[in-house]
Amino acid sequence: MFTGIVQTSGKIAALNKTGDAVQMILFAEGYFSNSKKGDSVANDGVCLTIENCKPNEAVFTMIKQTIDNTSFKNAHVGDLVNLELPCRPDSLMGGHFVMGHIDSTAMVTEIVNRETGMEIDLEIPENLSKYVIHRGSIALNGISLTVAEIPKKNIIRVAIIPETIKVTNIGNWKNGTLVNVEVDMMGKYIEKLLSNYVPQATNH
Repeated sequence: MFTGIVQTSGKIAALNKTGDAVQMILFAEGYFSNSKKGDSVANDGVCLTIENCKPNEAVFTMIKQTIDNTSFKNAHVGDLVNLELPCRPDSLMGGHFVMGHIDSTAMVTEIVNRETGMEIDLEIPENLSKYVIHRGSIALNGISLTVAEIPKKNIIRVAIIPETIKVTNIGNWKNGTLVNVEVDMMGKYIEKLLSNYVPQATNH
């Protein structure tokens, strides 16, 4: 489990196709010093397993299901990837509960630079909109963010502070960029529980 507080960004050093999967080699100076084979790491919000690693480099394999359902379908060598190690029992919960299981992708539709930070609009899939609320939490490329506004159906707006821009790959987003989305899992649990008692609850 993760918290959505991105610790650094790494650079894709290689993408090697192996059948219908892709092996990704990721460079992040010193970041994997305490990691080992079998550890999990959130890569742009996608929980992946380390196959091999050195202090500055880790190897991950993305299967077809992962590639098809995440922004990694558009990945290129040199791209920056947001990284977060799993939280520990004593970790501070600075963001929200993030599982690393991507629901879908969203597309950036507008970016407005402010005197401090920026505001970004994204179009999310219609089937996810019911889980997104004003001032609620959402994970975008593994970043725990607050939904600042919902200006219209299936469009969400997030406000980004300078520190987040500095640490993550948000500075490289542009109109048309695909971003990994994980909605707050609490909404899905509540929906499941309600459906057991009030079947019609999920139809409205």
